[in-house]
Amino acid sequence: MAELKTKKSKSSVSEFLKGIENPQRVKDSKIMLKVMKEATGATAKMWGPAIIGFGDMKLKYASGRELDWFIMGFSPRKEALVLYQLSHVDPKALGTILGKVKTGKGCIYVKSLEEVDTAALTKLLKSSVKTLTKAK
Repeated sequence: MAELKTKKSKSSVSEFLKGIENPQRVKDSKIMLKVMKEATGATAKMWGPAIIGFGDMKLKYASGRELDWFIMGFSPRKEALVLYQLSHVDPKALGTILGKVKTGKGCIYVKSLEEVDTAALTKLLKSSVKTLTKAK
């Protein structure tokens, strides 16, 4: 089996954020750092070269494969801010709850947090943490 590329690293979150060119992504990332730290109670760590994760958990696939993963995380990608570990949320409801977002398998794509109901997002993230930590 191939080795997982996305692993927790000792890279600096603040150094990573300094390398982001898009001012909106930097602004949104600083907000997400605060919100996800509050939701998880964990310190931000780099996972792979471009994901900021909070907390630790074992992720178990239906196949039985297990891997170390973060409870919640985000990545300030070029096209959108990607929020990870929200697979328990009904993707069809997210637009209604949050505002202008796109969904993927277990993640949410946000062009700008200014287009999202951040109070609803914070509530959703806290709920997600409770769901994920109960599943441990």
